[in-house]
Amino acid sequence: MTMTLPHPLPPDLATLIARRFRLLGDPLRVRILDLLRDGEQSVNALSEQLGAGQQNVSKHLALLADAGMLARRKEGNRIYYRIADDGVFALCEQVCGSVQSQLATLAALIGEPSRFS
Repeated sequence: MTMTLPHPLPPDLATLIARRFRLLGDPLRVRILDLLRDGEQSVNALSEQLGAGQQNVSKHLALLADAGMLARRKEGNRIYYRIADDGVFALCEQVCGSVQSQLATLAALIGEPSRFS
C-alpha cells in the first residue's frame, strides 16, 4: 500500500520524517538493522557480531524500538529484537542503490573499474 504524502508537508509530519532519517543516520544502527534482516537476535549476539559494547548496542536498539522500527520480546533475562517495520528495508535498498550508482559513476570518471556496477 502506497500512501501519498500531503504537499506541502505539515510541520508535525516533517518533524516525524526527519526523526526517522536521523535514526537511520548512524552507521551502527544501519548495521544493526542489516543483521536483523536474518531474523530475531539477542542483544548479546548483536553486540558480539558488531564488536560493540552491549550497553551501546542496547541504547541504539531502544531508540529503533521506540521509533517503531524494531519489536522486542523478553525471554528470561535476555531481550530479543526483530524488525517490526519492513519499510525500513525499502528505504535502505533505495539509498544503497543510489550509492552504488554514484560509486560506479565516480569509478568511470576516474577510469577505474568499479566492483559496484
